[in-house]
Amino acid sequence: MRGTSVLSFRATLAFLLTAALAATPSFGARVHRAPTAGHSTRSIHKAAPKPHKTHGQQAIDPERATEIQQALIREHYLSGEASGRWDAVTEAAMQKYQADQGWQTKLMPDSRALKKLGLGPDYSSAINAKTSSFVDATPASTPPPDQSAGFAAAAGVNR
Repeated sequence: MRGTSVLSFRATLAFLLTAALAATPSFGARVHRAPTAGHSTRSIHKAAPKPHKTHGQQAIDPERATEIQQALIREHYLSGEASGRWDAVTEAAMQKYQADQGWQTKLMPDSRALKKLGLGPDYSSAINAKTSSFVDATPASTPPPDQSAGFAAAAGVNR
């Protein structure tokens, strides 16, 4: 019996040593990985929330509101005098004008509506505004005169 217990003890000991050696690399080896996005190796501190930045135009200038109101009065979408305040009545008139044109009515005011009301950008003070001429372009199907003369000469046709 003693021989069997020694054999069983040795087998158990051999099994435990083998298991310990096999498990050692997984416990002892440490794989270094770069931190992933959003994770830091520093200690985690909760930062105070940043205030929300609003972008774009937040309100309509009184001067611009007056211009828009005058244009809406001229087009019979608004009655009375221009107050310079962008109020609910002015907003409703602008929405009606935009809806009648088939444009959006949620954002106020639409750039197409402003242009149609005659309130688009003013290019009169642009660098080339005084010297520019707005001439209709020739159709793409019309060749330049020197080119058509060359064609005629090459074909032996007098014009």
